Amino acid sequence: MKLITSVQNPFIKSLLLLQDKAKSRKQSGSFLIEGEREIELAIKGKYEIETLLFFPEICSESNARKLGGSADLIEINKDIYQKLAYRDTTEGILAVAKTKSLNLSDLKLSENPLILVAEAPEKPGNIGALLRTADAAKLDAVIIANPKSDLYNPNVVRSSVGCLFTNQIATGSTAEIIAFLKERKIHFYCATLQNSNPYYSQDYNLPTALVVGTEATGLSQEWRDQATNNIIIPMQGEIDSMNVSVAAAILIFEAKRQRNFK
Repeated sequence: MKLITSVQNPFIKSLLLLQDKAKSRKQSGSFLIEGEREIELAIKGKYEIETLLFFPEICSESNARKLGGSADLIEINKDIYQKLAYRDTTEGILAVAKTKSLNLSDLKLSENPLILVAEAPEKPGNIGALLRTADAAKLDAVIIANPKSDLYNPNVVRSSVGCLFTNQIATGSTAEIIAFLKERKIHFYCATLQNSNPYYSQDYNLPTALVVGTEATGLSQEWRDQATNNIIIPMQGEIDSMNVSVAAAILIFEAKRQRNFK
């Protein structure tokens, strides 16, 4: 087992780059995970853990070994831990993990899939909330169209409370995803204000994708033109939109209700 006590250590510097730079994560194919629960979910989701770093005042060596299995184990001091950890409540343990492919072709769907598609979500917090909702509903997959944020951004990992690892996730362009859905005869319903039907008036019992856009601009015309149907959540107040994760949850659980929560 190694011991690192200097923030200037080259390996620690490389981890700080992983934390801050999407380019570094892409080039190395690695990213950081904080906290026991998140690491456990990553392992359960078949993510490869390369290295575990633990701060012994919070996490014992034995607990770290039990969690990490055959991964390399490194003891770090308080200065390094505070530099690397985003939160104070991550049980004194961090992991370096390998990223996974996010190709549409890698998705393994059921015979009657229910999928969430989100076009160009920008805020890591919104992405994390969408992933939590998808996990709660046990969706077949979450697909991000025209991604604006790196999904392995520490803020996505944190805000998803590990649901980044519990969902099947893929990314692609809007055109690629529409072609993917059509090829598999998956009906897709687009949440939009224009020419829309109430969301509860549609039948989601067949293979279905629910498509949401950003609060600022909504969905692109390409989605609206090619949708099986455009749908809307009727609102009775002064505003005409709500948080994307809230809207997605309403649509997803209506589909789950129709499917008797199967």
